[in-house]
Amino acid sequence: MDTISSRRPDRVADYPRPPALVRCSLPVRVEVFGQTLAATEESLWVLETFHPPTVYLPPEALNRQLLQPADGRSFCEWKGLASYWDLVSPGDGRRRRRAAWSYPAPTAGFAALAGWLSLYPSQTDGCWVDGAPVAPQPGGFYGGWILPWLQGPFKGDPEHPELV
Repeated sequence: MDTISSRRPDRVADYPRPPALVRCSLPVRVEVFGQTLAATEESLWVLETFHPPTVYLPPEALNRQLLQPADGRSFCEWKGLASYWDLVSPGDGRRRRRAAWSYPAPTAGFAALAGWLSLYPSQTDGCWVDGAPVAPQPGGFYGGWILPWLQGPFKGDPEHPELV
């Protein structure tokens, strides 16, 4: 498996299909409800044509007090059956429904994702990679993390309806 260890100016149009799974050693931090959900220097990224990376965080880096299993599942042709998670504020019970997902038993090509968690950046207080703020992938359906050094267009962008 390839590793990303520095910022690199990527064109997401050049990402592969089927998608690739790569390791990343850039620091990642996620904040929700004023607390740290995750801080790690180890993540797994799914890179797919016209998608910004989908970033998966290791289970040991997660603040489990902020996560509760959610109803529903979805199916990805590449990764298999996903389970969802709500982000929940332990202080006051605020909830961001189905804001995160994981693959308990992914397909063989994505077996390394088992138990790791990804989330919609739009459902957090903020996500950062190597200190740079993350923008959510447009459209609300996809969970990609747009980084300042990535070049689009990105799937989900209403200005590029051809990227469906």
